[in-house]
Amino acid sequence: MSQNFDVIVIGAGPGGYVAAIKAAQSGRSVALVERDQLGGSCLNCGCIPTKTLLANAEIVYNIKRAKQFGITVENVSFDYSKMKERKDDVINKIRSSLEGLIKSNKITIIMGSAEFVDPKTLKVVGDETQMIKGDKIIIATGSKPMDIPSLPCDYKKVHNSTSMLNVTVLPKSMVIVGGGYIGCEFASLYSELGTEVTIVEALDSIVQVQGKSISSALTKAFQKRGITLETGVSVKEIKDVTDGVEVMLSDGRSIKSEIALISIGRSVVSDSMKIENAGLATGARGVIEVDSKMQTSVPGIYAIGDVTGKMMLAHVASHQGVCAAKNACGEESYMHYDAVPAVIFTAPEIAMVGMNFEDAKDEGYAAKSSKFPLQALGKAQATMDVDGFVEMVVDTQTKQILGATIVGHGAADLISEMALAIQNELTVDCVIETIHAHPTMAEAWLEASLIANDTPIHFPPKI
Repeated sequence: MSQNFDVIVIGAGPGGYVAAIKAAQSGRSVALVERDQLGGSCLNCGCIPTKTLLANAEIVYNIKRAKQFGITVENVSFDYSKMKERKDDVINKIRSSLEGLIKSNKITIIMGSAEFVDPKTLKVVGDETQMIKGDKIIIATGSKPMDIPSLPCDYKKVHNSTSMLNVTVLPKSMVIVGGGYIGCEFASLYSELGTEVTIVEALDSIVQVQGKSISSALTKAFQKRGITLETGVSVKEIKDVTDGVEVMLSDGRSIKSEIALISIGRSVVSDSMKIENAGLATGARGVIEVDSKMQTSVPGIYAIGDVTGKMMLAHVASHQGVCAAKNACGEESYMHYDAVPAVIFTAPEIAMVGMNFEDAKDEGYAAKSSKFPLQALGKAQATMDVDGFVEMVVDTQTKQILGATIVGHGAADLISEMALAIQNELTVDCVIETIHAHPTMAEAWLEASLIANDTPIHFPPKI
């Protein structure tokens, strides 16, 4: 005997649980299937735990510079195992609240691994095996750290981004293989806590995908903090040696370190659901392809989040979840990706939305870049958060804002103004005519808009 639901969601991450709630709000009966823990990778081994640890590192950073504020702090020490415990407590608290939220929406939680029997039937294997049927099914199975067969993780000396979060003893030194945003966040965290960090990146620069201005700014910041960058070189092998590991590079050199972290990206999770029984096939790298309604090639089956290979960001998964749930419940909705903010939680923080200058030029826009340094802000001087800048990319013909970037303190929160502007196709004049509170870091957007308009107020005019 099987249970019947209007909508079944496979995966309880930030895409899945949001889709389930949205479907439940439409009056549908909803089941949420999860094989591991509620909250998915974001809550349990991604966004939340890393940002919790980074918050610890920020406290350490502020204590180090307390003397500049006229504050004397002596005999400061920290216990990394306690930091790890706090991280676990935060996760458990949020997960408990999430469970209550899901149940309050009268969603049935089913723990176990889901396999397709046919396009509307799933076998869920958990503490017990059960069959469930859904008129509509939403796949939200997420992603996992990408493995490299030639650089296997033993989760003792060689870690991936998941196992690294379970380390309780702060390493004296570490080599991070991969200079993307995940590797750079870990580098920022451990460097601030006193670990000697080396990043090895096969490309010519770290965070190269994010564009030249971001890559250059983060490179300078990391070098200033003592992080060693080895770019344009790959890792051939990681040897287990007595006091740690020896990382063998493609140019013949080697680096000895206490541990190594493999951080070369994430791979989608789609190979355990027997989707072929539903008439579905995966594309390149196991991706489940969808249209702008998040509909797969099989009517009634949707996919959202990392498994779609669109943009591997938690907030994108959540938005896709709302879109898929609306369509599954008969309300037409479409996804678009022109104004998706992305954040790198390094020190300094980096955030971006829309097109960078290079992309805008490649797309044929008469693009102009306008930058404003944070050190020219009164608020930045008051708080001593002067490193960094904001940059806007503007179409000179229409004055429409095409993209924006911020490097500096509070970037993660400040990018939202530009996301709203780009989403609504606003021009720089719209920002200029908006009164910004003083003194705030958000004034930087006003100043950058004025520069883009060739009417700077707190910046010298072009001669």
